[in-house]
Amino acid sequence: MRELLYEYLVWIQDTIATLDLDLIKWLIWLFTPIVVMFLLPVVIVIFLYSHALFCHIYKSRRRLVDAYSRGFWTGAQISISTFWEAQSSIWHGYEIIGLDKIPSEGPAVLIYYHGALPIDCYYIIAKICLYKRRMTRCIGDRFLFNVPGFKTLLECVCVSPGSVAECVKVLKAGHLLILSPGGVREAQFSDEYYEILWNNRCGFAKCAVEAQVPIIPLFTQNIRESFRTLSIGRSYLMKLYEKTRLPLAPIYGGFPVKLRTFVGDPIPYDPNLTPQQLAKKAEEALREMIATHQKIPGNVFRALTERLSFHKAKTE
Repeated sequence: MRELLYEYLVWIQDTIATLDLDLIKWLIWLFTPIVVMFLLPVVIVIFLYSHALFCHIYKSRRRLVDAYSRGFWTGAQISISTFWEAQSSIWHGYEIIGLDKIPSEGPAVLIYYHGALPIDCYYIIAKICLYKRRMTRCIGDRFLFNVPGFKTLLECVCVSPGSVAECVKVLKAGHLLILSPGGVREAQFSDEYYEILWNNRCGFAKCAVEAQVPIIPLFTQNIRESFRTLSIGRSYLMKLYEKTRLPLAPIYGGFPVKLRTFVGDPIPYDPNLTPQQLAKKAEEALREMIATHQKIPGNVFRALTERLSFHKAKTE
């Protein structure tokens, strides 16, 4: 046994002696940025899990003091919104332009272009919570409800899978409803050309027509430069997604690019429009916002320079 241990130690010593330390240092220098790019999305997930943990603690504490009273989640919602506002300001110099177009009371459907990660959706909800004193109801993909530990967080921030009937009920109750018609498909398979991938979806328009509420389009400049999905094997991953409905395309990034959310003009309820016609009108409005506010193709370096005060970004 001692002989084996001795031979093993000698082997380790010989291996270390033959290593080119300069080569190792160079490889570390070369690959560190790549590793960091893939680690930053993991950091966002850690943030979300920290919120979930906070919600669990908050729920237990509140149960002891004031069990299930009205406004049960209000303190947690404001705390989470404050965190995201601070993070967005520090990391992205985040701005929302046209917040006044979102009503302070009454229902509306908010639709947005889906980036690789919907980080801008978190920021928009936070701004509305803090400055409009409203908690926006959000539609999330069904896979989120199968993520361990997320149930309480999703409950706190008012996320639901959202059938048409459920969405109409939410709107008729007077709430704001935010969703991305492109969903996970758009998140995973759109790119720096900001192609809208709605796949003829018009469920959101059916909700707006049935509830007789306006649709407000939102677009966040440089959202595709913040996080991106790998383009390698995209066609295979798309086929896999269509079968499993799971977001399997690797995400990288977390770049501190300038993010600005533009709030478009509300599209009022029109009884003469069918859901399909309304969906087409909303898509055209969002496409026009992208053409107006986003330089195509998106470029990470350019988006980074827009954080600098001397750079005049493409705005209105």
